[in-house]
Amino acid sequence: MKKILMIALAILTYAVAAMAASPVQEADSAYARRDYSAALNGYRKALETQGSSSELYYNLANTYYRLGNTGQAVLFYERALKLNAANDDALANLEFVRDRIKGLPEDDTTFLGKMHQGVKSALTADAWAWTAFFFFVLVCGAVAVYLFTDRVLVRKIGFFSAIILLALFFYVLAVAWQTANAVDDNSYAVVTSPVTNLRSEPSSDASGKTVPLPAGSRVEIVDSLTTAKDAKVPLWYEVKINNNSRAWMPAADAERI
Repeated sequence: MKKILMIALAILTYAVAAMAASPVQEADSAYARRDYSAALNGYRKALETQGSSSELYYNLANTYYRLGNTGQAVLFYERALKLNAANDDALANLEFVRDRIKGLPEDDTTFLGKMHQGVKSALTADAWAWTAFFFFVLVCGAVAVYLFTDRVLVRKIGFFSAIILLALFFYVLAVAWQTANAVDDNSYAVVTSPVTNLRSEPSSDASGKTVPLPAGSRVEIVDSLTTAKDAKVPLWYEVKINNNSRAWMPAADAERI
């Protein structure tokens, strides 16, 4: 009898646990009824208990945007894409939000650079790795055609195909490597304060021109400096705004992606 009660209690406990809504489900429900503050708390709780994921970061970004926090919205869209560059919804929403931010630095990325970024975002790192393996197999096949065929025309086709496929193999392999390493790259950040002022020197007392940078701006951190004498801003980032411009900004005004 005692054993039967213990089994029944275990089944009941399992049923209650299964029926209990997860933090993500609760947050989804809150978001659906437009209670965005509750949704944010739910997604934040899920982040603490379940860990990060591209989908969870995407949901957080949507919630921050609904709450009017553009900087955090851009930050979490970027984090979603960092974990999964092929997250098309995050990419589309990121472009949507950025188009509505006034004063963003001009993107001076070259045409080929933009094409390369588009290629990287087409697949996940694992998918690019399998694609590289597929091209390697094709290279081996083309080499085999060149080595073991007597007909001159077929040998030429095999030879030139092997060269082209080998070039594609190395490019796809590089894309897979870059996509995989992007997860551990902490050199990029997003301005999360309403506005930050770029300076030529890492000092809040420095005279000279300051350039405002709005929330949601993406910067590359190239250096950091601790200024013990500056009580207002103890830590500064030297950031690259585009491919040419560099400046200093308070580290507290941005969060790393």
